[in-house]
Amino acid sequence: MGSTCYNAHKFPSNCLIPIFITTPLHSTMWFTFFLSFSISLLHHASSSSVSPLSHTKLLDSMDGFQNYTAISDFRLVNRRKLGACLGKNPYRKIQVNSKSELLDDQMITVTVSGVLLPSKSDWVGMITPSNANINACPQNVILYQQTGDLSAQPLLCHYPVKAQFVSNDPGYIGCQKKECKKYDQKGKCLVTTCSASITFHVINIRTDIQFVFFGAGFQTPCVLAISELLKFSNPKKPLYGHLSSVDSTGTSMRLTWVSGDKNPQQVQYANGKSQTSRVTTFSQDSMCTSALPSPAVDFGWHDPGYIHSAVMTGLKPSTRFSYRYGSNSAGWSAKINFKTPPSGGSNELKFLAFGDMGKAPRDASIEHYIQPGSIAVTQAMANEISSGNVDSIFHIGDISYATGFLVEWDFFLHLITPVASQVSYMTAIGNHERDYVSSGSLYITPDSGGECGVPYESYFPMPTPAKDKPWYSIEQGSVHFVVISTEHDWSKNSEQYQWMSRDMASVDRSRTPWLIFTGHRPMYSSCGSVDIRFLLAVEPLLVANKVDLVMFGHVHNYERTCAVYKSKCLAMPKKGADGVDTYDNSNYQAPVHTIIGMAGFRLDGFPPKPGSWSLSRISEFGYARVHAIKTQLNFEFVNAYTKKIEDRFRIIKS
Repeated sequence: MGSTCYNAHKFPSNCLIPIFITTPLHSTMWFTFFLSFSISLLHHASSSSVSPLSHTKLLDSMDGFQNYTAISDFRLVNRRKLGACLGKNPYRKIQVNSKSELLDDQMITVTVSGVLLPSKSDWVGMITPSNANINACPQNVILYQQTGDLSAQPLLCHYPVKAQFVSNDPGYIGCQKKECKKYDQKGKCLVTTCSASITFHVINIRTDIQFVFFGAGFQTPCVLAISELLKFSNPKKPLYGHLSSVDSTGTSMRLTWVSGDKNPQQVQYANGKSQTSRVTTFSQDSMCTSALPSPAVDFGWHDPGYIHSAVMTGLKPSTRFSYRYGSNSAGWSAKINFKTPPSGGSNELKFLAFGDMGKAPRDASIEHYIQPGSIAVTQAMANEISSGNVDSIFHIGDISYATGFLVEWDFFLHLITPVASQVSYMTAIGNHERDYVSSGSLYITPDSGGECGVPYESYFPMPTPAKDKPWYSIEQGSVHFVVISTEHDWSKNSEQYQWMSRDMASVDRSRTPWLIFTGHRPMYSSCGSVDIRFLLAVEPLLVANKVDLVMFGHVHNYERTCAVYKSKCLAMPKKGADGVDTYDNSNYQAPVHTIIGMAGFRLDGFPPKPGSWSLSRISEFGYARVHAIKTQLNFEFVNAYTKKIEDRFRIIKS
């Protein structure tokens, strides 16, 4: 997530964490900065109508600011004291239409009935695991007080996965669905109650769930009714398989999936071959925390089940195969067709790239962090993959935005399965996967919610040198990709810098003439979310090694530069015969930088005066489509909703 100082919408509540910090700070400096930032925010609230929080709410939520990355009433519901609902009502209840065990993916209807006075503040939350103490967590009081957290104690032992206001049923407030609950002796109705039905999208997250009917909104909630226990038909089911490349040959592909089964499973592929999975998981002890418990170790925790990974070998590059994964005891996935990427050094590569996607609910629910463009972008990419014109995908940071609410990883994996199960899905780490105080990250913002890269590296094993060294290079077709971590030390004496220098210097440009450098945080952005030290340290390496194209995310829009170095345009594109901007790298000057963080998170607008090196700026949801052969690289920014090509350019070389 990057700067939202020019957000196209109102000043959003999730701007309240100063995620635009560009200088790593010691923890005491961070909290001092945070306090001064909060005071300035209070001043802003007193003089402007755009801040959604009152002074009181801001102060009441101060404990939330320091450890959470998206402040909202719903996200802080666990920090609210549970009140008592006014008035007894013997008729009120909540029911779910699912009469059998839950499927892996389904829409279910939740009905509340027996309501005497419908209110706009009535809501339903989905809770997991179901044995959570719905009323309160008194056993946690001492834990919180020992850390100095004297705020109202957590409402629930586990965070509601999602919630909906009952007024999503348009007939609720007007009591259009009436039922008489009590008659007098003459048959006249004495007590009339109201009901409503809302629909929830449920996926297999392995743990049991319940629905809870709350009153009084998110600020002062009280429990009105609790549903029956709901179990999944097969909590061990192998799900959410996704592919990645392990090397540049195109002859091996890694498949990673999730299951509730700890026993090794298999991937069966290529008409008779099979490989046994390596099984891993992680626990709350693997997460990071601080004086105030992080969501990942506290109420945001959700058991990840078991993560299976197996490498399919003996494949051929640029070839279609099929696979299925699972076991006889846990069950099997459907048969899935996939395509291997072209081998490094071959001529042609077609790939899609983007950053900052996350996920969004497929129902009308509120979740702790919603990325509104993510579904449209995923669907548009799935359509491209089904046409057979995509070899691989690169997702360059800010992957799921789970940020310590671990069940969100399941929903993200569910979202990307239609694309990531069919082609290589390569990733880079972002601030919302890695950053946390005293965790070894370069920036000590609380952006990962205490995850510290552990879930990311578990779900997306890349061909990196070691654990928590999430940088790597890989070749596909005529392209050599350098994928770095902007969240780890990149200074000149760092291990990562030395690796970058060696790797780029070793590229055989006769095999892979195109050198693409990618990571999360940008070097150039008109929105200003740039660490100047990163630019000064690493940019000379790009020019010295003749990097052709740079792709970054973090800022939530699309932007393209001239051939830029030290903030100056060393070369400008010329219009080709077809009117497309064309950069001629036969006489190399500097790389073209692109920001492609427009794949899901709420979009950023642009300032009135952009950078002098900025040639194209678009604030629309979409992704990059790149087609490279050895003498030409074509880049298109595709609008996910309209499928229109919003910007295009090419780079050529002899």
